[in-house]
Amino acid sequence: MSATSNSSLPSRRKFLKAAGTAALGASTAGPLLLPRSLLGADASGHRVNMGFVGMGIQSRHLLRAFLGSPTARVLAVCDVDTKRRDNAKETVDKHYAAAKQSAEPCAAYGDFREIIQRQDIEAVCIATPDHWHAIVTLAALRAGKDVYCEKPLTHNIHEAIEVMRAVDANKRVLQTGSMQRSMKEFRVACELVRNGAIGKLERVECSFGDAAIPCDLGEEPMEPGLDWNFWLGPAPARPYNSILSPRGLHNHFPDWRKYIEFGGGQVCDWGAHHLDIAQWGLGADDSGPVEARPPQKMGAKRGAKLMYANGVVVEHKEGFGVDFFGSEGEVQVNRGKFVFKRGKDQIAGFTGGKEKEETNCGREVQKAEAAFLKDAKVKLYASDNHITDFLNCVASRKKPITNEVVGGRSAICCHLMNLAYIHGQPIKWDPKKNDFAGGSGNPAWLTREYRAPWSV
Repeated sequence: MSATSNSSLPSRRKFLKAAGTAALGASTAGPLLLPRSLLGADASGHRVNMGFVGMGIQSRHLLRAFLGSPTARVLAVCDVDTKRRDNAKETVDKHYAAAKQSAEPCAAYGDFREIIQRQDIEAVCIATPDHWHAIVTLAALRAGKDVYCEKPLTHNIHEAIEVMRAVDANKRVLQTGSMQRSMKEFRVACELVRNGAIGKLERVECSFGDAAIPCDLGEEPMEPGLDWNFWLGPAPARPYNSILSPRGLHNHFPDWRKYIEFGGGQVCDWGAHHLDIAQWGLGADDSGPVEARPPQKMGAKRGAKLMYANGVVVEHKEGFGVDFFGSEGEVQVNRGKFVFKRGKDQIAGFTGGKEKEETNCGREVQKAEAAFLKDAKVKLYASDNHITDFLNCVASRKKPITNEVVGGRSAICCHLMNLAYIHGQPIKWDPKKNDFAGGSGNPAWLTREYRAPWSV
């Protein structure tokens, strides 16, 4: 069977369409009601057929996670580097062979559009560099596919708006890879804040690295096996440099993230995680800041602020990770670390230091939860596995924990902070219109110049 041909068995989408047509032909007296068993992996045995785009180090982690799920089936992989592409295909084929699951070999492509056009692929996992996120995501959504896309969801504000619109218009499911929301310490931290356990929230400090800078890398010799022009895609043409795309199976996160043409610096890398948690604690998932301010000292690499309508300030500083300050206490949280204080008393705390001989993060989180959240009025979305949450929502058609609105608006926070650093001036923002306000900003800052034939 050809790698691009449809399976001999009807896909879930075709089956649902046929079932809907038959039901509507039989009667138009009421709405079509299909059993949940037809909507996902369950007793019917159906698994979500998936394609992967971008097979670098992060995608290798994601691929293993999806391969380990009984509700997913990987049919194809794509990368512009032949070594990464071939390795991903081999990983998939070996996994299913070891599991003694009969299937056609995993297809391997150099062009993501070959995955998008396959009718048997129902969902796409995207882990490309940031400057490709929106283009691949929009193509997948418009082709009727659900999407798991790494954070930050987009490379600029215009793209975030377009992705949010496209998910709604095409009635798709999208999960952003902001998996800290599927870690209990972050959820409990935000529930404490949202339920007033630290009093009135006054300010938040988020710790991460520098803003993006223009790329100034020199030229290096090209090796065969990488489609450099395709790697650049919508970004400006420039000579190859291995810092941007190390060849083959490297075991580090490449520094394309540092450069504004391809990423958003650490503001859009770790910032996409920690600013997302700040948004969650603020209850601002469907809104956002009303102003972004640069640091007081021109050229400073810390000190940019996001201002919210309720008076809360989120500041970029060196610190714990995410630090919520209230009128009556403080909550600090990072991966595997959690501290909860009320007044001068520490209610719970684990930072991985000397206390690890007597306790751990999970125990301290549970202590805070039992003492202050037993009868909580605000209960946040609980997910203990980001991949499983996505696959469950593909089946149920509900919005996952970091859906397009969460991911899109958290990305906008990152982009606004980057713009404040880059342009050194306050930027008023209207989160309802998703546009600059008060005569500030420049419409050109919302987007980028896309190199043909790519555009958003």
